[in-house]
Order: sequence, then C-alpha cells, then structure tokens
Amino acid sequence: MTAMTTQQELVRFLEDRFACAQACTTCARACVLRVSGSDPDATDHEALVRRKALLCAEVCDATCRMLAEQNLQDESALRLQAKWCLLVCLECAQVLDAQPGAEADAEACRECARACTEFMATLN
Repeated sequence: MTAMTTQQELVRFLEDRFACAQACTTCARACVLRVSGSDPDATDHEALVRRKALLCAEVCDATCRMLAEQNLQDESALRLQAKWCLLVCLECAQVLDAQPGAEADAEACRECARACTEFMATLN
C-alpha cells in the first residue's frame, strides 16, 4: 500500500475495510441461509437464485478473509477483490429481487456492494 499521508486517512481506510468485511459476512450469512432452505426440486429461477447465492456467499467469504489479513498490503489485489465482490453482490441482489420473500437478503447484498464501493474509495 502506498504511504498514507495522514493518520485520519489511515483510520478511514481501516474503518472502511472493517465495514466492508462486516457487510461481506452479513451478506454471506444471508445467502447461505437462503440456500439452506431451498427446495431440491426447484424451478429454473429458484436454481438460479441458489447458484447466485452460493457464489455470492463464497466471494463475500473470500473478501472478508482477505480484508481480515493484517499483512496484506497489496492495494491492487484488495481493489480487485472488492470490485469482484461488489459485482457479484449486485448480480445476486438483482436475482433475489425476483424471489418472493428475499427482500432482506437482496438488501444485504446491496449493502455489501455499497461497503465495497466505500472501501475502494479509500484506496489510492
């Protein structure tokens, strides 16, 4: 990571990194819970929801683990992971929008995407 110019920038970076990791955890949990209640004889749309939710949970989990790593200072890798997470979360939210009863899960995905965006803004 490039040198932070002020203590305030470092604090914001760490706060946004934590908020992003926390949002990723919430989103992953919501997606896993959505999948665990899925019907094995699902329709095509329900199967799509299951695939997207599983992918979203995996990407959010990987992002959270990467953000939690104290020694990781590779800014480009952090940016790529956060961008990937953001895109997957938005895709998942869009699919969940068409699923009755999935409003809270879709919002968790959108909140994670927002947190990823805010975190990326702290990167140089």
